[in-house]
Amino acid sequence: MNYQTLKTERRDNHVLVVTLNRPEVLNAINTQMGHDLYGLWTRLAAEPGETRCVVLTGAGSRAFCAGGDLKERDGMTQATWQAQHELFERGFVALLDLPLPVIAAVNGHAYGGGLETLLGCDFVYAVRGARFALSEAGLGIMPGVGGTVTLPRAVGERRAKELILTAKAFTAEEGAAWGLVNKVCDNPLEEALATAKVIAENAPLSVRQAKKAIRHGLDMDLLTGFRFAVEAYNRLVDTEDRHEGVRAFNEKRKPNFKGK
Repeated sequence: MNYQTLKTERRDNHVLVVTLNRPEVLNAINTQMGHDLYGLWTRLAAEPGETRCVVLTGAGSRAFCAGGDLKERDGMTQATWQAQHELFERGFVALLDLPLPVIAAVNGHAYGGGLETLLGCDFVYAVRGARFALSEAGLGIMPGVGGTVTLPRAVGERRAKELILTAKAFTAEEGAAWGLVNKVCDNPLEEALATAKVIAENAPLSVRQAKKAIRHGLDMDLLTGFRFAVEAYNRLVDTEDRHEGVRAFNEKRKPNFKGK
């Protein structure tokens, strides 16, 4: 996988580390990064290969992602702006729809679209001292890549309204207290890789079905979500991995899952 603004690296065969790689501008998302992210997520959805878990981080030590590249946007026509935003929207939906789990290893600050990107991930490990904000209201716009939907789901409606309408920054530690960040640590990439390795050792079809059931179940009433989860469960019953898991348990050995 070769991209102009992303760096990809295989770890432990089944884990893919993706790095937002524009450290000179705090990994701000320009049009090319929009193309690269959209291409990456759609490719992984269609052809995951050996990949079972993704870790998303940023280059450098200052920022995970500063959001949209405002220097590139300066002077943009409305048509160009809207075309770029359509690309960003499609990339975000592709991230949300990705069957593989994505762990955000937040190495620094995340503002605007950077915060929206990590909100699209399945869970978040953040470095101590990182600051987050949806700062768009202070720039004459509003969060446009899912923030008004994903932030309330992470921290609750009232907290999200306060954060979005004031455009004020908050710390990783506050994000953890509110439920946005899973863990604040000294080395989020190391922590994320350790968790990704554990996930990758589980049955990949089971992980994907469980992720799907959780995501869609949250948008349903309880009984409908339960029925959806049962259908997802039933699709695993006759898989090779399910048979292997039961055999391995009874034979007291580690299972060899193949994603079939």
